[in-house]
Amino acid sequence: MPVDLLVLGAALLTGLLGGAHCVAMCGGIATGFSVHSRGWFAALQPNLGRVSGYVLAGALVGGLGGGLLGVARIPQLGIAMRALVGIVLVVAGLRMLDAKGRLPRFSGGPGNRLWRALAPLQRRLLPADTAGKRFLLGMLWGWMPCGLSTTLLAAAWLSASPLHGALTMAAFGLGTLPVMVSLTWAGARIGQRLQRGALRNAAGVLVIGAGLLTIAAPWLMQLPAIHGILAALGCRSLPA
Repeated sequence: MPVDLLVLGAALLTGLLGGAHCVAMCGGIATGFSVHSRGWFAALQPNLGRVSGYVLAGALVGGLGGGLLGVARIPQLGIAMRALVGIVLVVAGLRMLDAKGRLPRFSGGPGNRLWRALAPLQRRLLPADTAGKRFLLGMLWGWMPCGLSTTLLAAAWLSASPLHGALTMAAFGLGTLPVMVSLTWAGARIGQRLQRGALRNAAGVLVIGAGLLTIAAPWLMQLPAIHGILAALGCRSLPA
């Protein structure tokens, strides 16, 4: 199964320019590492751990989705799950446009229970005075329920592949690094300055467009003029 570059690009863009949401959700955790006196590499360590947590979660849920697809053995189910990935991307794009937070959140329930269950592990790693502790705390941080990461995690599940799920979350996590490393190192003020409303809105529109194209791609690939382009992006045709 080819890697879906369209989905990965949308995930990267969501992380890169959805950072204002990250500042609001994770600002307290990021600045709580108190690494401004240790330099940017110390600020990078918990964020690399966070991205690793995303990747592990993406691989796990992608494997679960793949198991569902394997048990069902219905060719059309793969196309339906791909269409749902497109819907998830549209939701992610709408979240980027939703500066006032009016959209409902999907980060409660099991996610909150898991986060509370991990609290004892977090306390055992404090104070985060070594690189290893900062990395491991960052991995736990990556499992904190958050609107955008949970939305992309749904796309990872629907990818029905451990590899594709991991890559989707890796793309999202890498996209968040510029804002979140700056936030961890220098505080919320510089993290917020890295965001521009017009850029975020433009990215939101692009992510929505990628979602709509993901939904429509199996049918659009029947058009000879754009079949090659969509195939190169990793899109799949309708089953014969």
